[in-house]
Amino acid sequence: MARFRHLATAFALTVLLAAGPARAEAFLSAYEDLPLAPGLTEVMGSGVSFDSPSGRIVEAYAHGTVKASDILKFYAATLPQLGWTRESDRLYRRETEVLRLETTQDRAGVTLRFTVSPE
Repeated sequence: MARFRHLATAFALTVLLAAGPARAEAFLSAYEDLPLAPGLTEVMGSGVSFDSPSGRIVEAYAHGTVKASDILKFYAATLPQLGWTRESDRLYRRETEVLRLETTQDRAGVTLRFTVSPE
Protein backbone atom coordinates (compact mmCIF):
# COMPACT_ATOMS: atom_id res chain seq x y z
CA MET A 1 0.00 0.00 0.00
CA ALA A 2 2.79 2.44 0.89
CA ARG A 3 4.61 1.62 -2.36
CA PHE A 4 1.45 2.31 -4.36
CA ARG A 5 0.98 5.63 -2.54
CA HIS A 6 4.55 6.66 -3.37
CA LEU A 7 4.09 5.71 -7.03
CA ALA A 8 0.78 7.58 -7.19
CA THR A 9 2.37 10.62 -5.54
CA ALA A 10 5.31 10.53 -7.97
CA PHE A 11 2.91 10.35 -10.90
CA ALA A 12 0.79 13.21 -9.56
CA LEU A 13 3.88 15.35 -8.98
CA THR A 14 5.02 14.71 -12.55
CA VAL A 15 1.63 15.75 -13.90
CA LEU A 16 1.53 18.76 -11.59
CA LEU A 17 4.95 19.99 -12.67
CA ALA A 18 4.23 19.48 -16.36
CA ALA A 19 0.78 21.05 -16.60
CA GLY A 20 -1.16 24.13 -15.73
CA PRO A 21 -0.31 27.81 -15.43
CA ALA A 22 0.20 27.65 -11.65
CA ARG A 23 3.21 25.39 -11.38
CA ALA A 24 4.95 24.40 -8.20
CA GLU A 25 8.50 25.69 -8.22
CA ALA A 26 9.67 23.68 -5.20
CA PHE A 27 8.46 21.40 -2.45
CA LEU A 28 8.74 21.60 1.31
CA SER A 29 11.83 19.90 2.67
CA ALA A 30 9.95 18.67 5.76
CA TYR A 31 7.11 17.07 3.76
CA GLU A 32 8.20 15.63 0.43
CA ASP A 33 4.97 16.07 -1.53
CA LEU A 34 3.68 19.46 -0.41
CA PRO A 35 4.43 21.98 -3.16
CA LEU A 36 5.31 25.60 -2.58
CA ALA A 37 3.01 28.03 -4.36
CA PRO A 38 4.73 30.21 -6.96
CA GLY A 39 6.29 33.23 -5.30
CA LEU A 40 6.87 31.46 -1.97
CA THR A 41 10.21 30.40 -0.52
CA GLU A 42 10.52 27.99 2.38
CA VAL A 43 11.81 29.56 5.57
CA MET A 44 14.60 27.07 6.23
CA GLY A 45 15.16 26.00 9.82
CA SER A 46 11.82 27.31 11.03
CA GLY A 47 9.81 24.10 10.89
CA VAL A 48 9.69 20.78 12.67
CA SER A 49 8.91 17.25 11.59
CA PHE A 50 8.60 14.11 13.68
CA ASP A 51 6.70 10.88 13.98
CA SER A 52 4.40 10.46 16.95
CA PRO A 53 2.61 7.28 18.05
CA SER A 54 -0.54 8.56 16.31
CA GLY A 55 1.20 9.70 13.10
CA ARG A 56 3.48 12.27 11.52
CA ILE A 57 3.49 15.88 12.71
CA VAL A 58 4.95 18.58 10.48
CA GLU A 59 5.09 22.33 10.83
CA ALA A 60 6.79 24.44 8.16
CA TYR A 61 6.78 28.04 6.97
CA ALA A 62 7.11 29.76 3.61
CA HIS A 63 7.27 33.47 2.81
CA GLY A 64 6.76 35.62 -0.27
CA THR A 65 5.23 38.75 -1.73
CA VAL A 66 2.33 36.97 -3.43
CA LYS A 67 -1.26 37.66 -2.29
CA ALA A 68 -2.76 35.29 0.30
CA SER A 69 -5.80 34.76 -1.95
CA ASP A 70 -3.53 33.60 -4.79
CA ILE A 71 -1.77 31.18 -2.44
CA LEU A 72 -5.07 29.65 -1.34
CA LYS A 73 -6.27 29.39 -4.97
CA PHE A 74 -3.07 27.55 -5.88
CA TYR A 75 -3.57 24.99 -3.10
CA ALA A 76 -7.28 24.58 -3.92
CA ALA A 77 -6.27 23.63 -7.47
CA THR A 78 -3.15 21.63 -6.65
CA LEU A 79 -3.72 19.63 -3.48
CA PRO A 80 -6.66 17.53 -4.80
CA GLN A 81 -4.32 16.31 -7.56
CA LEU A 82 -2.07 14.98 -4.80
CA GLY A 83 -4.86 13.12 -3.01
CA TRP A 84 -5.92 15.80 -0.51
CA THR A 85 -9.64 16.40 -0.01
CA ARG A 86 -10.54 20.06 0.38
CA GLU A 87 -12.78 20.84 3.34
CA SER A 88 -12.24 24.62 3.23
CA ASP A 89 -9.74 27.11 1.79
CA ARG A 90 -7.43 26.31 4.69
CA LEU A 91 -8.21 22.70 5.64
CA TYR A 92 -7.43 19.50 3.70
CA ARG A 93 -7.48 15.79 4.57
CA ARG A 94 -5.63 12.82 3.10
CA GLU A 95 -5.81 9.31 4.52
CA THR A 96 -5.18 9.83 8.25
CA GLU A 97 -3.60 13.29 8.01
CA VAL A 98 -4.98 16.81 8.25
CA LEU A 99 -3.29 19.78 6.55
CA ARG A 100 -3.95 23.30 7.78
CA LEU A 101 -2.83 26.42 5.91
CA GLU A 102 -2.54 29.66 7.85
CA THR A 103 -1.51 32.96 6.27
CA THR A 104 -0.31 36.09 7.98
CA GLN A 105 0.40 39.42 6.29
CA ASP A 106 3.03 41.98 7.23
CA ARG A 107 4.94 44.76 5.45
CA ALA A 108 7.42 42.27 4.01
CA GLY A 109 4.74 40.04 2.46
CA VAL A 110 2.82 36.90 3.37
CA THR A 111 3.93 34.04 5.58
CA LEU A 112 2.25 30.68 5.09
CA ARG A 113 2.27 28.18 7.94
CA PHE A 114 1.75 24.52 6.98
CA THR A 115 0.64 22.18 9.75
CA VAL A 116 0.21 18.46 9.10
CA SER A 117 -1.06 16.30 11.93
CA PRO A 118 -2.90 13.02 12.49
CA GLU A 119 -6.69 13.16 12.52
